[in-house]
Amino acid sequence: MLGLLKLNWLLCSFFIVVGLTSAQPKNPFGNPLVPDMIADASIQVIDSVFYCYATTDGYDKGLETSGPPVVWKSRDFVNWSFSGCHFPSAVGQKYWAPSTAVAANGKYYIYPTINEFMYAAVADSPDGPFKLLHEPDTFYLPYTPATFLKPKGSEPPQGIDAEIFIDDDKQAYVFWQRRHAARLNADMVTVDTSYTTIPTPHQEYSEGPIFFKRNSVYYYLYTLGGDEKYQYAYIMSRISPLGPFEFPGNDIIATTNYERGIFGPGHGCVFNLPGTDEYYFAYLEFGRGSTNRQTYVNKLEFNDDGTIRPVDLTFDGVGALYQITDEKKITVVNSRASSICPDLIIKYMKDSLFRRTESFVSQFAFDGANGSRWVASPDDNDCWIIADLSKILTIKRSEVYFVRPTAGHAYTLEHSADGKTWTICGGHPDVKVQSPHVDNLDIKARYFRVKIQEGVKGIWEWNIY
Repeated sequence: MLGLLKLNWLLCSFFIVVGLTSAQPKNPFGNPLVPDMIADASIQVIDSVFYCYATTDGYDKGLETSGPPVVWKSRDFVNWSFSGCHFPSAVGQKYWAPSTAVAANGKYYIYPTINEFMYAAVADSPDGPFKLLHEPDTFYLPYTPATFLKPKGSEPPQGIDAEIFIDDDKQAYVFWQRRHAARLNADMVTVDTSYTTIPTPHQEYSEGPIFFKRNSVYYYLYTLGGDEKYQYAYIMSRISPLGPFEFPGNDIIATTNYERGIFGPGHGCVFNLPGTDEYYFAYLEFGRGSTNRQTYVNKLEFNDDGTIRPVDLTFDGVGALYQITDEKKITVVNSRASSICPDLIIKYMKDSLFRRTESFVSQFAFDGANGSRWVASPDDNDCWIIADLSKILTIKRSEVYFVRPTAGHAYTLEHSADGKTWTICGGHPDVKVQSPHVDNLDIKARYFRVKIQEGVKGIWEWNIY
């Protein structure tokens, strides 16, 4: 009888554990590049530091708005940060697809689309501050005389999504929406008026061009479709950036992967680790729909004849591309929060096979995956989240990546030995636009609590060292 009772107890315990495990919400977004919503990324390496210029998504008004211009930076391609805005006069404008920072003439140039028109901006550093090449450094609607492309008669300038390429002979080229291309003068702002339309086998609407050179072969990548139906195709030339071009048979290199739940790989970039033949493909993914996208990176590989292999799309990321010495993160074994936002069922736009639900539990702030987040209930007026370290430990640093960090946050950081008596140990009362928010500490505690005073009530990731 005792043996039967023990067996029944074990079976009950098993089913309870299985039930709890199966009930845990899943993260359907994996591990995107940065803990924020960004799209149209342009990534490059400058002095052994990764720079990511991008469109800031997640402002809940679709194409009517965007977040401000910021540049994310990383020394290892895993830990990213930004501080403030790098193009002050463009704050408050609709800011898209800023391109990489192009080094020329002792300066750095970027070519963002602002209020749906391309502009050229310049700075002494890739960190900014950038300003328009042509004064005054201000914007108004619908566009100013400083647009990169100029009006033709009564017609406004046409085009978005500038991509700049400088060949080995120092000749610069610009590629933009609808397969357009032209030479760019040495001043990096005057465009040859003899525009070219790149011939491609697919003739649908196209934006987000990517152009690069590898082993004397020029590659032109262009998008097709949009939303869940976004794709990337390519052509290549062994002669010049403007052709003549070759048209590989298997030319779609990125498309929806239903098995892995990856939808609409679109506007991104290709970048290379200097001094290597390692190439990477960055792309936005449909995410939460509309302008609520995140960016992912996978390896870009080539066949012996120079053609591009279809990208093996995953949500896993590529990990550290440069190795640096970093402290070991402390594992947060348990967490709780003042509230949790209800699940979000994300609606499809063009593909009825799309199925995705987002949950917002507190433990998502500690899972090391930039795609999941804890978000409090909208009516939570006393918003907090607690990290339980399981025992008293010496803590040296806290890094908090808030949701919608480009809008700024104010918060209080507290610690406790018993979870009842709390002492303030960090945070700041003023709203700061940065990510992460870092507190350097030297305290012993088991529990830590973040109380959000201003800003969106949510956290992508909270790292404790």
